[in-house]
Amino acid sequence: MENLELQQQQQLDEQEIDLLEVFHVLWNKVWLLAATTVAGIAAAAIVTLLFITPQYEATSIIYILSKTTSITSLADLQIGSQLAADFQIIATTREVVEVVMGQYGITDPYEDFVKTIEVTNPSDSHMLQITVTNPDPDLAAQLSNALADQMKLQIAEVMSTDTPSTVQRAVVPEAPSSPSLLLNCAVCALLFFALTAGIILVQHFMDDTIKDEDDVQRYLGVTTLAALPMEHVKAAKSSSGGKKKK
Repeated sequence: MENLELQQQQQLDEQEIDLLEVFHVLWNKVWLLAATTVAGIAAAAIVTLLFITPQYEATSIIYILSKTTSITSLADLQIGSQLAADFQIIATTREVVEVVMGQYGITDPYEDFVKTIEVTNPSDSHMLQITVTNPDPDLAAQLSNALADQMKLQIAEVMSTDTPSTVQRAVVPEAPSSPSLLLNCAVCALLFFALTAGIILVQHFMDDTIKDEDDVQRYLGVTTLAALPMEHVKAAKSSSGGKKKK
């Protein structure tokens, strides 16, 4: 039992030593870690600002129930929730999307353009949010409003009812929704730091050369009786070389 406890204690000591060794190895290269982290931030900023096109989001909101619809029971509320799911599908059908594409001369394939449209039903509500993402903020707002208008007409035709009401018209967004400069810089800095730290540790642990008396005891299992500085060794070699020449 005592031997088992001793072995466990030795393992804990070795793990602690290894963690301390990792810390010291990285600390000795902290200048390199800092430099690569800064380089990662700079690279992310350059790519984000110069090579990624900003995207803008504009959102319009419609109320899915018409003016003549009355909600008098829980069943009516449940029907309204079911209609919201149906209307989400109608919002991105070709009958709605292709009409708007024709109005604004958009020549992209339907499959590509519909990916820029997001129709959501906020929880516990009878409203639909039509969000359009586009590099042009003005066009994003115009497309969102046009889709909402065309969607209302399509809903009225399919459901044979009055057109739903508009709750909010989309406005021109002032700031892009993506990319996020702060997020990109943070992710890139973390990646550069982790990659540099990994390379440093791999090089350290792959290096099996003995550098000091601690390495002698650790890898060879023997203790050193004395240590001779390299300056003395070089001086001895040079002096012995000079004697040989004489």
